[in-house]
Amino acid sequence: MNLQALVKKPPSWLSGEDDAGGIVVSCRARLARNLAGYPFGTKITDEQRDLVVQQVLAAAKGSQLMETATFLDMSTLDGNERRVLVERHLVSPALADTKGQRGVLFDQSESLSIMINEEDHLRMQAIFPGLGGEAWSRISALDDELGASLDWAFTDKLGYLTACPTNTGTGLRMSVLIHLPGLVLTEDMERVLHGLSQLSFAVRGVYGEGSNALGNLFQVSNQSTLGSSEEDTVEELMRIAEQLVAFERDAQETLIADARSQVEDKVWRAYGLLSNARVLSSQEFMNLLSAVRLGLSLSVLKGVPSSFMNQIMITTQPAHLQAEAQRALDPAERDLRRAESVRRKLAELTVDTEGGAA
Repeated sequence: MNLQALVKKPPSWLSGEDDAGGIVVSCRARLARNLAGYPFGTKITDEQRDLVVQQVLAAAKGSQLMETATFLDMSTLDGNERRVLVERHLVSPALADTKGQRGVLFDQSESLSIMINEEDHLRMQAIFPGLGGEAWSRISALDDELGASLDWAFTDKLGYLTACPTNTGTGLRMSVLIHLPGLVLTEDMERVLHGLSQLSFAVRGVYGEGSNALGNLFQVSNQSTLGSSEEDTVEELMRIAEQLVAFERDAQETLIADARSQVEDKVWRAYGLLSNARVLSSQEFMNLLSAVRLGLSLSVLKGVPSSFMNQIMITTQPAHLQAEAQRALDPAERDLRRAESVRRKLAELTVDTEGGAA
């Protein structure tokens, strides 16, 4: 596949559907699976990894969900192409940074993908917009289709066996990518984080483990995969997500009641900077984008679709900017291009100065 064509088409999970008033970006279901008869993790040889790839691709051809999917061999991609896949949430940073017989398989909408030979032989993922009710049903269907021809490493006592014990059992990680500026600004986020950890939920940045929570975006996921059914895990994550949405709405209402002028000023300053800035770093852009997202949730600002906000969050990331330029860019050049891209795209929208769509 030509990655130039890929970067011009936004993934379907950025559509902004079912986003709880701009609060929930996406929902993801991920399954860890290993093939019986092969070592896991660092014990597997390159020759065995190659056999795993061959078996998975053969099984995918017999799958209705993945029969027309695209396979990318990571060894054939340069560093920036790998980072493009990370920015689109198709592969993990760990897979992008590892050499050897590894790859990723994904459908045309980028809703379904399979990382092959990351920490486990397979990491299957379904990612959908907003609260994403389809994520679990789609990944479960894919698991059934591939399991019809692949022999999973499984025991009646422990369930699905994985390279890391924390994934053993169901192998299921459910997560939501959620925007929580109200909780951050009202200084309630630490309390919420503590509560989530007590309930065995992990809170990470946009790209999962090891990443930072830029722009008040947090990835919340279950930590336990042993001792609970898949259905219980899905229900618990949905319950937690709905509670977080309610907490965030309460925090936003508090902000607008106690400090309306300051909130409106923050939102419109951010929109003004994004519309006119000549230089934007990644961190500054994400922070300004967060303020605009908050304004949309509060109806302080109107006329900017959630899909638009989600898409520019991805297209202005470093690897996407370099893919568009078709050359390596130093940080200063990326900051210039990011600002130019945001100005150009915002100029296509019409937003009045009273906070409503013109």
